[in-house]
Amino acid sequence: EVQLVESGGGLVQAGGSLRLSCAASGFTFDDYTIAWFRQAPGKEREGVSCFNRANGSTHYADSVKGRFILSSDNAKNTVYLQINSLEPEDTAVYYCAADHRQWCTYDEYDYWGQGTQVTVSS
Repeated sequence: EVQLVESGGGLVQAGGSLRLSCAASGFTFDDYTIAWFRQAPGKEREGVSCFNRANGSTHYADSVKGRFILSSDNAKNTVYLQINSLEPEDTAVYYCAADHRQWCTYDEYDYWGQGTQVTVSS
């Protein structure tokens, strides 16, 4: 059974940092693309970052470029999203998602985690 479990969210002041984790199980880690999304109250879900498995590059949404860093630990089957210089506008539930695609796109993935809440106070 494929499972994605996010953790690391919390309440932080503007300017602070958090590291979100997405622990994956039930599939061969290297065969899947894992992406991060977020959804703020009253807003549509937004793609944040993911790896392009086809060429190993990383994609970031313009809204987070320069502040968010995507990394992975293949030995732990875990993808991390380091989020720095947090702004109140970053307040959202952050989700990771996975499937077999080669290129990073932000649409419906086959598997989703339950999400972790990030709240940024001003």
